[in-house]
Parts: sequence; structure tokens; C-alpha cells
Amino acid sequence: MIIFNALKRSCSAFVPWRRQVLDNGSLRRMCSKPTDRSSEPHTNHTTPVVPADHGFRVPGYKPTDFDKKILIWSGRFKNKEQIPEQISFVMIDTARNRVRVKVCYVMIAMTVISCLGMVYLGKQAVGRHESLTSWNMEKKAQWREEAHREREAIATDKAQ
Repeated sequence: MIIFNALKRSCSAFVPWRRQVLDNGSLRRMCSKPTDRSSEPHTNHTTPVVPADHGFRVPGYKPTDFDKKILIWSGRFKNKEQIPEQISFVMIDTARNRVRVKVCYVMIAMTVISCLGMVYLGKQAVGRHESLTSWNMEKKAQWREEAHREREAIATDKAQ
């Protein structure tokens, strides 16, 4: 029993994914990294506090013609003359996202309309007693007739 417990302790050192119950009662699975027990934030780093959207602001983004069209389609500006020479990246990014969503809505509407159109055309085909099975059977019957005619033509050629 003593040997078993010693082996268990030595093997658990090599298994990094064992469960750990921490002092505060939480259970950590699949991790053997010790947790930071201090509830205070670390103050030893010297990076300045920056607003969240500061990283996305490019002070002088010149929009292309396509960007100008996107800004108009998104409803940000009414015409090209109202668009300034330099805009922020946030403005063009939100305009692109709005246009992307509008295009998705158009594609969803087109898909629904196409599905309804196919249902309508399918019901008309049922009314005419057309189906893929009947088309397939007719096509195979034509192929059999053509193959039979070719065999007869070959047989008459050999007989002469």
C-alpha cells in the first residue's frame, strides 16, 4: 500500500491534466498552472491606459471610389460631394458592416423567393402529370429504341 501511494504521488507530478481544487473552492480541470491568489490588479506594468477604440482610429484614411459607394449605400452620406477627403477607419468599417448585412438580407430574400418559385413550378408540373421519374423512363425507352435500331442496322449490313 505504501509503494502504491508513493507511485501515485510520483506519477501525478508527470500528469499535467489532473484536477485541482483551489483554496477558494473552485475546480480547475485540465490545467496544473497555479492561480494568482492576489485579488488586486498588477500595477508593475507601465503601459498607459488607452480608450478601447483608440487602436481602430487611423487619422487619415483616404477612401477609394468603392469605399465612397459603400458609404453612400450604407446611408452615411447622401452623395459623393458630402464625403470628406479623409475619414476614420471606424466610419468605413461600420459602413462596410452595414452594407454586408444589407447584402445578406437581400440574399436571404432571394433564397426565399426562389424556394417559393420552385414550389409553384413543381405544383404546375404535378398538374401536367410530369415528374422526374416519368422523364427518366421516357429517356431510357428512347435509348433502348435507338440501341435496337442500331443493332438491326448492323445485322442487316452483315446479312448482305
